Amino acid sequence: GRLEAVTQQMGYHPQYLDSFLKTQHYLMHMDGPLPFDCRHYIAIMAAARHQCRYLVNLHVLQFLRAGGDPQWLRGLEFIPPKLRNLNEINKILAHRPWLITKEHIEKLLKISEWSWSLAELVHAVVLLAHCHALASFVFGCGCEQDEGLGGRGSLKPLSLGNQCFCEATAGNSCSQELLRMNRKRSLDSCMELDSFRERMQRIHVETEGRDEMRLLQQDREEGEGQGAEVGVQGGTEHCSDLSAGLSPLADTDGEVTGATNLACYMQDPDFGYQDFARRDEDQTQVFRVQDYSWEDHGFSLVNRLYSDIGHLLDEKFRMVDGLQSSAMAKRQGCEPSVFKRGIWNYIHCMFGIRYDDYDYAEVNQLLERMLKVYIKTVTCYPEKTNSEMFDRFWKQFKHSEKVHVNLLILEARMQAELLYALQAITQYMI
Repeated sequence: GRLEAVTQQMGYHPQYLDSFLKTQHYLMHMDGPLPFDCRHYIAIMAAARHQCRYLVNLHVLQFLRAGGDPQWLRGLEFIPPKLRNLNEINKILAHRPWLITKEHIEKLLKISEWSWSLAELVHAVVLLAHCHALASFVFGCGCEQDEGLGGRGSLKPLSLGNQCFCEATAGNSCSQELLRMNRKRSLDSCMELDSFRERMQRIHVETEGRDEMRLLQQDREEGEGQGAEVGVQGGTEHCSDLSAGLSPLADTDGEVTGATNLACYMQDPDFGYQDFARRDEDQTQVFRVQDYSWEDHGFSLVNRLYSDIGHLLDEKFRMVDGLQSSAMAKRQGCEPSVFKRGIWNYIHCMFGIRYDDYDYAEVNQLLERMLKVYIKTVTCYPEKTNSEMFDRFWKQFKHSEKVHVNLLILEARMQAELLYALQAITQYMI
C-alpha cells in the first residue's frame, strides 16, 4: 500500500476516509486535464514546500510508475518551463495564499508556448491545495515520524508491487467499486517490477546542499508559534524543530528509492507563513466569505472547469463537518457545532478569511491555549510539529478525537487555499 499511515489514522472516521480516498483517486488516477506524470510531480512540488518526505517519496514512486522522466527528479531545473512556472503559486498558496492575485493567474495563462489552459490550472490548483493540506495531516498525526527507521522524517522502504494505496483499505471503508476503478485506471500505467527497478537506478540523487538544508530548517524557527491568539497581539510559543532525515531511502538491495534533497523541488525556501494580522498595510484586505464563498462561487467554478471534482470536494467538506464530536464539545462545555465552527473559523482567520456573522471572541473562550498553538503549528508550518506537541494537547482526549481535529485542519486549510485561488481565477475571467 501507499498511504498506510494516513489511512490508518483516518480509519478512526471511516465515512470520511471513504470520501477522502475517492477524491484522492479522482485527482491522481481518473480522467482530467493534466497528464498523470505531471500530477504526481505537482504533488512532489507541493509536499516539498513543507519538507514532507512521506508524501514526496510516495509521489516519486508513482511519478515513475506513470512513466515520468527520471531526470525530472533531479529538481526544478530539469523539468519543462510550463511546469516550473507553477512554482510561484505553489509557494504562495502553501504559505500566504492571500497574496495570490489575478496577475499570477494571467501570467500562467498567457506565456506563449508554455501557457496553461484554465482547466489545467484549476486541476493544478486543486492538487496543490490538496497536498499542502495533506502534509498538515501527515505531520499533525505523526505519520511522518511513525514511518521512520531511526529518526524523524525518514521513511521505511515502500513496496514496489503494483498495489495502489486504495488497496490498503480493502475490507475497511474503501468500496469494491472504487477498488475496481483503481485497478483498471491506475494499474494500466504501472511498469513491470524489473523495469521499475532499472529506472530507479538511473536516478541521480542530488547530494549538494545537505548542510544548507539543515541550516534552513534551523533558521525557519523564526516566528514559530507566534500569534496563537486571534487578533494582532499574540503570544510566542516555542516548538521544537523537526529535523528531516536527509539520507536516501534504500531497499534491502541497497537501491535508492527516493529523493534525498527536498530543496531541489522548491525555490525561495525561506519564504514561509507570516501572521496575516501583522501584514503590511499595502497588502490584501481581509477576505470576507460573504463576498466569495465555496458554496456560492468556488464550487460552481471548479466543477465547470474540472468536471465532478467540485462534488467530491463538497462531499469531503460536508463529511468532516458532520463527524461526531459530542464528547469533545461536552468537555469544552458547548454544542458540537459551536466547537467545530470555532476551530474552522480560527484556521480561516489565520489566513485572513473572516465571517461577518461570527463573534471571534468565542475562539478564545472555546479553545484552550495549547490547542490553539497546536492548530496554528499544524496549519501554518506543519514541518515544525513533533510527537511531543501531539501528546501535550488534550491529554484527556481519545486519539480518535485528536485525529478529528487534524481532519478539520486539513479541510479548513484546503478550502482556504481554494477560496483565494478560485477568487483570483474568477477575477481574471471577469
